[in-house]
Amino acid sequence: MSDLSLQRLNMVESQVRPSDVTDRRIPRAMKAVPREAFVSAARRSLAYLDIDLPLDVPGQGNTGRVLLAPRTFAKLLQLAAIEPGAVVLDIGCGTGYSSAILAQLAQTVVALERDTALVQEATRVLQSLGADTVAVVQGELTAGYPAEGPFDAIVIEGAVSSVPEALLGQLKDGGRLVAIQSDGRTSRALVWQRSGSAISESDGFDAVAPFLPGFEPVHRFTF
Repeated sequence: MSDLSLQRLNMVESQVRPSDVTDRRIPRAMKAVPREAFVSAARRSLAYLDIDLPLDVPGQGNTGRVLLAPRTFAKLLQLAAIEPGAVVLDIGCGTGYSSAILAQLAQTVVALERDTALVQEATRVLQSLGADTVAVVQGELTAGYPAEGPFDAIVIEGAVSSVPEALLGQLKDGGRLVAIQSDGRTSRALVWQRSGSAISESDGFDAVAPFLPGFEPVHRFTF
């Protein structure tokens, strides 16, 4: 077993399994997908630490984006309750790691990214790993991807100040959207679920993550 393979196993056994992740498919997927393939060579030795890992891409350097910490990511996926036949929208897929994991759980994944360099890198890495049930698409993250909706699940790979109605409108009946909602001071992972025309919101767990582009708080000046 290579050093990175051993680190991947240790990540699952020490970070994911002890964190109330009871869906056995999630740790199994995280053991199968090489996280190091989705980060730059300079950061591969850090790939299995329980941290938000900065994403660099050729020709652009640091994109200002991250892979969510493994523990946070695994718990977020559990909240999404993804069924094997699900069609999932992965918002802010970065270099594609989250989409590769989701592809192990769902039938089809639409991986949405707005940054051209990240789109190209995600496409390259996912193709190299044979993740042929993932379609990488480019567009504004806050708009979702209605052309391929509605979705059984939507996973937002970063913090949001609020969830746009446009995204909630892309959920199937019974579909779930998961995200880390933050006001800049406190943050929690939450679940939004559609039932007919109604949307319910339920609490998940304490979590922190950088804001995704377009989802930052809007600061208003008062006099």
